[in-house]
Amino acid sequence: QVQLVESGGGLVQAGGSLRLSCAVFGGTFSSYVMGWFRQAPGKEREFVAAITRSTSRTYYIDSAKGRFTISRDNAKNTVYLQMNNLRPADTAVYYCAADPVYRPTFYSRAPNDYRYWGQGTQVTGSS
Repeated sequence: QVQLVESGGGLVQAGGSLRLSCAVFGGTFSSYVMGWFRQAPGKEREFVAAITRSTSRTYYIDSAKGRFTISRDNAKNTVYLQMNNLRPADTAVYYCAADPVYRPTFYSRAPNDYRYWGQGTQVTGSS
């Protein structure tokens, strides 16, 4: 059984920073493409960032480029999302997701392509 546990959410003033962590228990972390998604009240879950399993290529939603950084530590079975210059529009529940993949360069922006999900952590950017 694979379990994802997020931490690091909170309330921060506009322009502030947070670092989210997602620890993965079970399975083979190095075989997973990892993604971060978010869902604001009344909106659909949207892609934020992804990192491939071995080449560690990274991909971002346009609004996150230059502000957010996704990274992974395969020795700790953990993926991170460093969020700088937070805005009120970033307010949402943030979820990490994982999917075992064969191709080392594979990633997806579609939530349905990820098999495992965490419980979510609230991020609030206040104005």
